Amino acid sequence: MNLNHVLAFHRVAAAGGFTVAARLSGLSQPTLSAQVRTLERTMGTQLFKRAGRGIRLTPAGEALYSETARLNSAIDAVADHLARDRSASRGSLRVSADSAVHVIPVLAELKRRVKGLAFSLRIDNSHNVIAQVLNEEADVGVMARPVSDARLFAAKIREDRLVLLMSTGDPWARRSRAAIADLAGRDLVVRERGSITREVAEARIKSARIKTGQIFDVATREAVREAVAAEFGIGVVFASEVGNDSRLRAIPITDQDVSVSEYAICRAERRRLGMVARFLDTALRLAATRGWLADSSWTAAVAREHKG
Repeated sequence: MNLNHVLAFHRVAAAGGFTVAARLSGLSQPTLSAQVRTLERTMGTQLFKRAGRGIRLTPAGEALYSETARLNSAIDAVADHLARDRSASRGSLRVSADSAVHVIPVLAELKRRVKGLAFSLRIDNSHNVIAQVLNEEADVGVMARPVSDARLFAAKIREDRLVLLMSTGDPWARRSRAAIADLAGRDLVVRERGSITREVAEARIKSARIKTGQIFDVATREAVREAVAAEFGIGVVFASEVGNDSRLRAIPITDQDVSVSEYAICRAERRRLGMVARFLDTALRLAATRGWLADSSWTAAVAREHKG
């Protein structure tokens, strides 16, 4: 009996379907399907009943799943043991993120947990964060773009929203709220293309059917803040990035949904290994305990699944 085929069955049974199992395991759906079919032929019995898009375990499948659950736990325990040994000797992590605000709290907590932690942090737009993780230029990424690539594991760790940022000398600075439509004719300071902040802002402006004034394209959030303070125009930033700058004032947008989610990502095959696993576990636990998500119970459930 091929152990890979047995584990493929367990992944599908645990996930409740081939599509979800493929995404979580980093394997393709056809590969998982073929492995399960081969196992069924080897055993001479059907393990799943296919019902539309869903599946149900047959009695033989239920009996096998009770055994594979123990097998999977044992394999995870071995992987965790090896990962801890490797972490103790290396303890370094390459991180790519679209905002220091969203990743630094995770690294700070990880520093408290891991003696001698060393890391490098690169700040870039969401597209580049994903590319760096896929190309193994970064071990983990934190960014505001949902992913559907089967090669990646992703967990939502934070919910944020866009706000308008303006100089205290701006006529709007005394406002308590603003609408997207109010931006008609106003100059804007925004991140470069590829930034989720810019994509969301442009989509909402388009849906409001307005034309803004001049758009100043800058490469970093620090540059956005400085350009807004110098009164180049109104900035668009995450609410969590506003900070305490006496030159600036943040105004909430109330007429459209400008919520944005932040995700921790890694290559799927590495999510239970070494410092990658510890980073993900730390991020998920902080999301649950600090209320970074509206429904922190969802995060706690993912954290439990991640730990196996």
